[in-house]
Amino acid sequence: MTSWGLHRFLLAAAMLSLLPLNANAALISGTIVKVAQSGKITVETTSNKQQEFQVPSSARITIDGKPGGFGRLEVGQRVSLITSSSGSVTQIKARTGTPTTPSPKPVPSSPATGTPPASETISGSGWTQFGGPNRDNISPETGLITEWPAGGPALNWTATGLGEGYSSVSISDDGKLYTMGNRGNQEMTICLDLATGKELWATQTGNAYRESQGNGPRSTPTIDGDRLYVLGGNGDLACLSRNDGEMLWSGNILRQYGADNIVWGISESVLIDGNKAVFTPGGRNATMVAVDKMSGRELWKSNVPGNPKAAYSSIIAADIGGSRQYVNFVHTAVVGVDAATGKALWGIQSPANGTANCSSPLASGNFVFAASGYGTGGTLVEVSGTRGNVSAKEVYHINEMKNHHGGMVLIDGYIYGTDEQILRCIELKTGETKWQSRSVGKGAVV
Repeated sequence: MTSWGLHRFLLAAAMLSLLPLNANAALISGTIVKVAQSGKITVETTSNKQQEFQVPSSARITIDGKPGGFGRLEVGQRVSLITSSSGSVTQIKARTGTPTTPSPKPVPSSPATGTPPASETISGSGWTQFGGPNRDNISPETGLITEWPAGGPALNWTATGLGEGYSSVSISDDGKLYTMGNRGNQEMTICLDLATGKELWATQTGNAYRESQGNGPRSTPTIDGDRLYVLGGNGDLACLSRNDGEMLWSGNILRQYGADNIVWGISESVLIDGNKAVFTPGGRNATMVAVDKMSGRELWKSNVPGNPKAAYSSIIAADIGGSRQYVNFVHTAVVGVDAATGKALWGIQSPANGTANCSSPLASGNFVFAASGYGTGGTLVEVSGTRGNVSAKEVYHINEMKNHHGGMVLIDGYIYGTDEQILRCIELKTGETKWQSRSVGKGAVV
């Protein structure tokens, strides 16, 4: 292990059953294991704990999205309960079956415009998470136009009322678009029809995150099969049914792992890799955490030396030196952990700026490139060894890729990204600038 000297770190990943909504409310997800005639239900949460709740007559109850009463609650139903500050149940959402995602029915495009009619279900390769299908800011789409038509491309639709925030969008193969936003005091996850922009459902997944530099969630939903994984600015994590927005399990990664929120709010988008959901709240002895994506059950916690705080970037998965690793920025370094066990393998400090490391690292073979702004620049790291004896060394550090939060793209051995106000291309193996342009200014690259 090399170049640790990491300070306190704040990364973690967990999926528990209690999702704090605010100081006065909580949301609990689980399965009903007992219904009593006295008006009480017992719920087994996703952390395998049983909790008993008295359900008052004033509680709002829905069954599979339709109004229902206490008498329709049954053992085996999955439920999400909202409680008041006193613990009184105010709302119950119950579901009786496993959600399925219907197959899209293709409809021909309009022959006059080549654009889909309002009733069409659009499908494609999908942009299923932050950074695209492979989290590398590269789209697999082909046949795109090379120049705008006169007057620009036709506007298909606009959507309003999605709330405050910085969440991007994820798009499924079956023509649905997912994003997040603050609506009033609620942090919402929202699904739109890709063909029409019509809102299909919206689910509260946390309490609204507020900060003087900008309110709202910072992360982007992650699509995996018929499920959707979201992480809010306050650390509220949820797994939802993609079809109807029903909450399947939820938790708060900061509360679970004893971590404080970072200055501008949790910004990471959840990584789904195989059976794992992985992310980084940065708690003590829990820098990065993996949980079972179906249940939220903890699989491992990564103990990064120094317990550094979380940064603002999202984890990437990379096959390095014959083993799979999860690589991410933390507050003081770029780090790699073993994907199977969570064992901390290596860390390099030079690309971290100590203020806000925002752009996800790039991986190519046994090399990792990470860069940040605030005058810092980028570092190429070479990782060697096997799972039991991994080391990392700095190949070079350059000042010419001071990438703040626009991300970078690696194509054919060249890195493209904004260096403060300059769009720059550098060669990965040498760090040499191949070209630059000031005409674009600061921004994101795809």
